[in-house]
Amino acid sequence: MCGIVGLFLKDKSLEPELGSMLTKMLVTMTDRGPDSAGIAIYSNDSMGKSKIVLQSDTPEIDFAGLDTALGNAIGAPVTMKIANTHAVMTLPEGTIENARAVIADINPALRIMSRGDTLEIYKEVGLPKDVAARFEIEQMSGSHGIGHTRMATESAVTTMGAHPFNTGNDQCLVHNGSLSNHASLRRKLRRQGIHIETENDTEVGAAYLTWQMQNGATLGEALQSSLDDLDGFFTFVVGTKDGFGVVRDPIACKPAVMAETDQYVAFGSEYRALVDLPGIETARVWEPEPATVYFWNHSTKPSKEKAA
Repeated sequence: MCGIVGLFLKDKSLEPELGSMLTKMLVTMTDRGPDSAGIAIYSNDSMGKSKIVLQSDTPEIDFAGLDTALGNAIGAPVTMKIANTHAVMTLPEGTIENARAVIADINPALRIMSRGDTLEIYKEVGLPKDVAARFEIEQMSGSHGIGHTRMATESAVTTMGAHPFNTGNDQCLVHNGSLSNHASLRRKLRRQGIHIETENDTEVGAAYLTWQMQNGATLGEALQSSLDDLDGFFTFVVGTKDGFGVVRDPIACKPAVMAETDQYVAFGSEYRALVDLPGIETARVWEPEPATVYFWNHSTKPSKEKAA
């Protein structure tokens, strides 16, 4: 079943409240998916730095001295912020690929949750309120973010199987539904050099969008292509460094509702996820249309594209 929330802030004065608002929205969706949860936060300008978020089941062992080891391996300064089972490694811009390549050599037990200039993903097995509390999500600020609470259907209940999935720098995706052609598409994407960690069909959806954008598509164009290339039932909410997008399959049997004001754009699997947002009583509220791409970013006007 699963529950999705998303929040794209147009009003910068709300950015210190992003984590708090997203957490409240996600906790409201708990009964749609109680086995695991995750939140992606897009923070403010990276100021020439990049980030890799790592997870460990034994953080007190695996994170000890990790910043020094990684810095020595890539020949650049690295700082580390530990948040429960996750560690945010901050490193010079342009060193992410090198760092990714050596992390497995330093410690194969470390799992990469996200990478990019502004993106941080925190996810674990457990209820949304417990996962959010472990990482103090309510205290985080940022420009936009998405969250997901999962009811596992096609794969095991694990940290790596939880959403959001990050398959490209500053790109992530959450999903409600089931893709029927994910196995063949996974093989195709791997042949194209796209790295896919798990057997979760949602990661294939994320990897597909990454592949499209690596080949020059915008987020809106990539989402539009997904309507032709992905089979099954799906509602996708996607984040990029400066953007936020939504698309539903042509049948659109999975629930979804959106709201927009001068301050924000919000998404929820159900309206009750949105009721505590500021100004919701005067917001434009609608159900996203089937086979229609909606996307916003901070540099252009919002767009809606209907499939032909």
